[in-house]
Amino acid sequence: MKRLRWQILVVAITVVIVALLLLSQQPISVITLPQAAPGGIYTEALIGSMGRLNPMLDWNNPADRDVNRLIFSGLIRFDSHGLPQPDLAEAWGTSPDGMLYNFSIRPNAVWHDGEPVTSDDVIFTVEMIKSAGSLFPQDIKDLWSQIEIKRLDDKTLQFKLAEPFAPFLDYATFGVLPKHLLESVPADQLATADFNLQPIGTGPFKFERLMTSSGQITGVVLAVNQDYYLQPPFIEQVVFRYYPNSAAAFDAYQQGEVLGVSQLTNDVLQPALMETNLSVYTSRLPQLGLVFLNLNNPSVPFLQNEKIRHALLLGINRNTIVSHIMQGQAIVADGPILTGSWAYYEEIQHYDFDPDAAMVLLKDEGYVIPAGGGDVRAKDGQSLTFTLVHPDDTIHTQIAQTIQADLALIGVQVDLQSVSYDSLLNDFLATRNYQAALADLNTARMPDPDPYLFWHQSEATGGQNYSQWDNRTASEFLETARTEADFASRARLYRNFQVVFAKDLPSLPLYYPVYSYGVDSQVQGVQVAPMYDISDRLALINEWYLVTRRTLEQTPVPTAIP
Repeated sequence: MKRLRWQILVVAITVVIVALLLLSQQPISVITLPQAAPGGIYTEALIGSMGRLNPMLDWNNPADRDVNRLIFSGLIRFDSHGLPQPDLAEAWGTSPDGMLYNFSIRPNAVWHDGEPVTSDDVIFTVEMIKSAGSLFPQDIKDLWSQIEIKRLDDKTLQFKLAEPFAPFLDYATFGVLPKHLLESVPADQLATADFNLQPIGTGPFKFERLMTSSGQITGVVLAVNQDYYLQPPFIEQVVFRYYPNSAAAFDAYQQGEVLGVSQLTNDVLQPALMETNLSVYTSRLPQLGLVFLNLNNPSVPFLQNEKIRHALLLGINRNTIVSHIMQGQAIVADGPILTGSWAYYEEIQHYDFDPDAAMVLLKDEGYVIPAGGGDVRAKDGQSLTFTLVHPDDTIHTQIAQTIQADLALIGVQVDLQSVSYDSLLNDFLATRNYQAALADLNTARMPDPDPYLFWHQSEATGGQNYSQWDNRTASEFLETARTEADFASRARLYRNFQVVFAKDLPSLPLYYPVYSYGVDSQVQGVQVAPMYDISDRLALINEWYLVTRRTLEQTPVPTAIP
């Protein structure tokens, strides 16, 4: 009996413990969460036509670059802030003197035909860049001609520069070509090679086929590269269709033929914004609109006065230029370095439209403003008058007319002269035969912010320092930043340069244009970032997805305490 009582007691205690555990147990809520999954076809309307799917030949064809961006890879790539990131090269190193760059190619990098990527492919591609058959600008060919390349082994190589040059990494983004497929093609016959219509690359997507109609190429079909050295994209197939302009491309979206429009120009932007299912993305372009001031032209000596230049900028309503003339497709600019860049200084001095402050500056400099209005005049009777040369297209003409009207309000007379853009560059800027000029600085495909060419003293004669700005302090900052490999040090130097620029205002920054494109809302994971080339809108396409799967997540639900 005693043994039986102990057994009953043990059972009773066990029942009590189990009951307490059950009472304390919280109920479980099962939630299904959507998660990106492989699958789906993304179709985009490209503006333009296909030329040749070869990164050696796409410099002047943005439509080809968009496709090549997905087929080919470079040693490195740049992120949205203009900082270099690994691509085909898993790592690189720089010698302390900035003269040597060693690159290591990823061991798992293979061509779309399965062949391994080697140092020989990179060296072969550089030789093609330097050849007469490539369409790369001459300055890039000249730079590579001065660089010594050394093969260290199958997966590592070394570049030896003639002198330290921090922006060198800009030049390591070229699309690498397969030597084993093209070494038998003479450089001068590259443009007609069959390879250009059936390319083999190393990118996240591989060429599948061309789409044709009535003997014309109407599109390109790409398939996901499952052997991609990074995580393969979620989207299994990308189809590019060609259209002559943005209006035709947008119409194709409205007809359900495509899911994306590569560019939404001003003529279709407003209707695009009204489309419920179309997400419109806007990104800053690598371009600066500005008024160059000739600081070394004796016919306009007042432009050499820093305060007069400040008054001119204060007297221009740049917000009106951006909102009305450019229909919001621009950002007001305050300096020569692009917003979003790692080198951009957020605290740079900003000049708001303030005609009253502009006139105060003019009075402080001895100019007399007539009580009844009219041109301001200096004590010696000289009026503030200059000629603004501008491109003869509609947008630039409207901007020039706005500048003319704005400055008239502070008594500054601006005469306008419209010319073709080629004439503006060759007959006025290059020869320094101008007083003021409305122009655009385009730094496409050059993410490094180095502004040396446009503002250093040495470029004032024969170079691109069209304003002929002669500021030794600013030039020293630019010189040092060009040879300094450390990004933190370079950022500090460029910050100091921007402070000097904003104080001296050798020219008048106006705006950074922006680029708009559209992607249907069913395409998820799309992100927008500042552009250094139009094809950068596809930089993160690996993260886009059309298909989702459900995953289970168990979440305890607290019980009410009585």
